[in-house]
Amino acid sequence: MRNRKVYVVAFCGICVAMNIVLGIITSALGIPLYLDTLGTVLSAAIIGPVPGIIVGALSNIITGLMYSVSDIPFCLVNMAVGLIVGLVAKKFKFTIVSAVITGLVLSFVCPAIGTPIGIYVYGGLNGSASDVLVMSLVQAGKDIFQASFLRNVGSNLIDKIGTCIVGWALIRAIPMRFLENLKKEE
Repeated sequence: MRNRKVYVVAFCGICVAMNIVLGIITSALGIPLYLDTLGTVLSAAIIGPVPGIIVGALSNIITGLMYSVSDIPFCLVNMAVGLIVGLVAKKFKFTIVSAVITGLVLSFVCPAIGTPIGIYVYGGLNGSASDVLVMSLVQAGKDIFQASFLRNVGSNLIDKIGTCIVGWALIRAIPMRFLENLKKEE
């Protein structure tokens, strides 16, 4: 049991670091994707929803403390990813089909949680080129929530489905011996 705990804690730490690094890269490049959930997907799919939620929360809290505390509320989005992926993997296994369907579900759930936070914290804009779309939709008569939500769903369709597929592929590439150390319930 003690050995499993060491593996789980170490793996979750790697997943948090992965989220932070990928989040920093996408932010620095100014692209409208949020690749900061891959570690959350991996931890949730392999270990379960609770570790996924913890990895998601810690990732955003640490990033928020390093860069901008106004980003901390977005931990709710990352926590939802951990919960949903963890529950799906527990109930259905994390196959390519369930990964794509989970990514599709997350493409709507994450903006539903993140858009109100983004509007409150940043006024609905995220500093990327996609802000042009948001402002165009607002000028066309959509309110800021609708415009920001539509932009977020569009970017999340690529991001969350892609992240879940990459997560599924990485899990398949991880040696079974290592996965068994994470999954053992002694």
